[in-house]
Amino acid sequence: MRHAFLEQLADELAKVGVATLRYQFPYMEQRRKAPDKPTVLTAAVQSAARRAAQAMPKLPLFAGGKSMGGRMTSQAAAAGLLTEVRGIVFYGFPLHPPKQPDTKRADHLAQLTAPMLFLQGTRDPLAPAESIRSVCKKLGPRATLIIFEGADHSFHVPRSSGKTDSEIIRELAQSTAEWMRK
Repeated sequence: MRHAFLEQLADELAKVGVATLRYQFPYMEQRRKAPDKPTVLTAAVQSAARRAAQAMPKLPLFAGGKSMGGRMTSQAAAAGLLTEVRGIVFYGFPLHPPKQPDTKRADHLAQLTAPMLFLQGTRDPLAPAESIRSVCKKLGPRATLIIFEGADHSFHVPRSSGKTDSEIIRELAQSTAEWMRK
């Protein structure tokens, strides 16, 4: 939750009128390398969503996360644990582990009824552009995909892109806010 990317994204989201609640998964809090079991991870997502809803009951609630955080959010929603959530935002959805192309990690997304926003880089090795486009197409109008040219899984862009990482993060926040308002 204290990763520079997430801190900067939270700052940029605040600038465009989106409040955030960041939290740690238990394994991160305990400084372990191996992630917890999915049931523990989805319970952490559910707990964070409940806390956000209680803290700001009059605001519309969206959930999401970066990489595995987004995937665990969608799994929690698929399990019926996020009933108060109006939509889910994915900052780099990890379709597959490194160098193991597949889309099975996205199978549960078909169970979701909430709108979904996918923000993906064209150089993301965990979700090649054509694969994520195909997944979003299958999800139909519930899925919105915004591609960030030249960005990798961490939304880092090479100098040759003509943009900075900070500009990309600002665009992520602006795209998120615009989608939420719709």
